[in-house]
Amino acid sequence: MPSIDWLYHRKRCVSCQRAREFLEANACTVRDQTDATKDRRGPNQALELVKSAKKVIVARGKKVVTFDMVKDPPDDQTLLAHVLGPSGYLRAPTLRRGQTLLIGYSDAAYRQFFGLE
Repeated sequence: MPSIDWLYHRKRCVSCQRAREFLEANACTVRDQTDATKDRRGPNQALELVKSAKKVIVARGKKVVTFDMVKDPPDDQTLLAHVLGPSGYLRAPTLRRGQTLLIGYSDAAYRQFFGLE
């Protein structure tokens, strides 16, 4: 049974709903959850979060970008362009599993993230 350490989500978000459906369908356990409408993570908090990871995967539609934060970390502006939504806050859904962050939703990215391919 796959598990994730942290889920950052909004209740009325379509992508967040798809993420929750995926997690439920694959019997994933979630250790900790944060409601993005109550705990908004701005640029500084988002940078702190992504810099604490070794790998950051960002899904936007069918496009998936992976950043190796150890061997080839991007500059702050590039990171922020990928991880912040139009509101200027961290995009939801965001998952943390170990030293990897997955931001956004893509069925293919989720399958790969959990090793279900």
